[in-house]
Amino acid sequence: MTDLRIERVGADDSAPKSLLKDWQHVHNVIVPPAAMPIDEVRERAGRNHLEVAYLGDLLVGCTTVRPPTDDDTATATVIARVLPAHRRQGFGEQLYVRGLALAREIGARTIETVVLAANTEGLRFAEAHGFVEFDRYVLPGESALWIDLRLA
Repeated sequence: MTDLRIERVGADDSAPKSLLKDWQHVHNVIVPPAAMPIDEVRERAGRNHLEVAYLGDLLVGCTTVRPPTDDDTATATVIARVLPAHRRQGFGEQLYVRGLALAREIGARTIETVVLAANTEGLRFAEAHGFVEFDRYVLPGESALWIDLRLA
C-alpha cells in the first residue's frame, strides 16, 4: 500500500485555496446531491476537521471528521471519500483509520458515518468496517436517500 500525503484544509484566508477547491471537488463528485460552493467548504473547515489526500500530486480523496457536540454520547462523524478511479487500492482504509484515530483523540466515544444510498461502494465499505445502519432519510425538498450508520 502506498502512503498518501494528507493536507489539512484550513478555514482562514491564509489557507491555500487549492486545498479548499480539492476538498470541494472530491466531495461534490462523491455526493452530487449535496454539492457545495467554496464558501460553504470554508465554513465547514471552521467547525470540522477536513483533509485532502494526494498520491504524489494526484488528488485521491478527502475526509471529514465532525467533532462530538453532545457530552452525553460524545458522537463524532467520520467520512472518508475516495475518487472512483482510486478505489480498491487501500486509500479509503488509510483515510478511514486516520479519521477514526482523530475522532477518538478528540474525545469521541461513539462513531457514526453517513453515506449517500446511491454510493453502494461506500455503503459496502462502511458495513465491512463494522458500521450498522440506524436511519434512512431524505432531506426536505430533496430526493436523495441518505443512510446514517453507527460503528458497532
